[in-house]
Parts: sequence; C-alpha cells; structure tokens
Amino acid sequence: MRLLGLDPGLQHTGWGVIEAEGNRLRHLANGAVSSDPSLSLAERLVQLYDGIDKVIGDWQPQEAAVEETFVNKNPVSTLKLGQARGIALLVPSMHNLLVEEYAPNKIKKSVVGAGHAGKEQIHAMVGMLLPGCKIANEHAADALAVAICHAHYAGSRRHLGKAVTMAGGSS
Repeated sequence: MRLLGLDPGLQHTGWGVIEAEGNRLRHLANGAVSSDPSLSLAERLVQLYDGIDKVIGDWQPQEAAVEETFVNKNPVSTLKLGQARGIALLVPSMHNLLVEEYAPNKIKKSVVGAGHAGKEQIHAMVGMLLPGCKIANEHAADALAVAICHAHYAGSRRHLGKAVTMAGGSS
C-alpha cells in the first residue's frame, strides 16, 4: 500500500511517500511544499494546495496521514498552522483518499518507541527504517515519520478488519 505522510506548516509542509507491504517499508519520495512569505495568507494556502495536489498526482498514494496540530504559546502562529493543516487534510480527501490524523507523541512512539523522543532521534530512526533514503529536509523527515506511523496503525487496522470479517463470516 502506498502511503503519504504530511507534516503541515504554513511556510513548509513536509511530505513523504512510502510503500508498505506487511511489515516491510520502502521509501519512494520526500520533500516539502513551501509558500512565499511575501504573499497573502490566502495565496500561501493556494501554494500549499497546489503543491500537495501535485505530490498526490505524481505519486498516487492510496491513503494519507497528517500530524495533528501542536498548540504553541502564540495563538496567531497556532491559527496559521491550523489553516495549513486544513489544506493538508482537504487535498487528499478531495482525491478520495482515507486521511488519518496522529498526535505528535503517537508518531514518536511508533517510530522511536518513546513518546517524547527528540527530533534527532526521530530522524535517525526514519533513516534506519527506510535504508538508503535521502531525506530532503527536517520537514520531509517529519512527514516520513507520519507515514511510518500510519503504516503501523493502518496495517493493524487492516488485519483487525480481516479478522472481524472472517469471524463474522464463519458464524
């Protein structure tokens, strides 16, 4: 299954595409969609929309996952991040993809094994889980972590769904 991970940000939205087959993960691509800070908020959101739309068109993922908003002390920054996150949820949904959301601690725990791991630990583990992967930048590394997290949880969900279907079919 081809999965898209998105790490939303108004200035840079990271993206990563992986292939998950059972417990095996394979890196396909990663990068970041950037917006021009000299433009209006609306124009910047269009840039994010267009960039994510192109990634989906180029890589044809079957599902997507987005990191939940991290609320910081600055309400204006949090609001702008929320708007960028809205675009990250909207675009895959408009392509009829299932879109899951994961909290930052859940992503860290699924990739590193600890919910309070540092960025360096996460990026190192992403490199270990996706051997040979050349990570474009920190935003792309975070997006790949989101995709890896989704691969773990989506795989469990699919196995559980099959088990429930099989149990229901045998009665």
